[in-house]
Amino acid sequence: MIDIFIHGGPVMYPLLLCSIIVMTVIIERLIFWVSTDMKRNKPLVDEVLELCRLGDWESVRLKTKGSKDYVIRILIGGILHREFSMTKAMESAAAEEVKRMRKYMSVMDTMITVAPLLGILGTVIGIIASFEALGSAGVGEPQAVTAGIAQALITTAVGLGIAILSVFPYNYFHSRVVNAALTIEKYATSLEIVYEKLGHLDPEQQQGEQK
Repeated sequence: MIDIFIHGGPVMYPLLLCSIIVMTVIIERLIFWVSTDMKRNKPLVDEVLELCRLGDWESVRLKTKGSKDYVIRILIGGILHREFSMTKAMESAAAEEVKRMRKYMSVMDTMITVAPLLGILGTVIGIIASFEALGSAGVGEPQAVTAGIAQALITTAVGLGIAILSVFPYNYFHSRVVNAALTIEKYATSLEIVYEKLGHLDPEQQQGEQK
């Protein structure tokens, strides 16, 4: 590997940097999603919706205290602002959560684009070096151009390899964000429906629901 790196020429250094950045982002995002999955509490989400249906806001406050479930945080944001604009509050909270989920995704996207371009740059530099060697040594010594051709092939392969291996985790993380956004939308809509229905009940009916 060291020999390949050395024969790849100067472009191998930015390619190495790209690979380090990609691996760092992949590891960080994996840790993030594992942590997020561990904090999910779907039974509590369903219980919160049921308590909202009954209008028992104090129980909601007590049940959700200290919860780190992102869905719970968004629902609580809407509940706290239910007298003003529940929808806007949940949209704002959801935007913040999605922003956290998409963190460093643009970095991965950039590396997927830049790595093959760096590979092509290394190819061009290698071909230029080959022609210069060919012009100096003449056609009688073809081995003079092999170093430049090797450099061209190595950088191209490495650049494409980094991009190809980055696409799979990028698409996985992107799908996780999309699925999380759909989950948020599902529960936020459920809360809006429950609250709207609760608003149509008179105080006596609300007390009857709680009983």
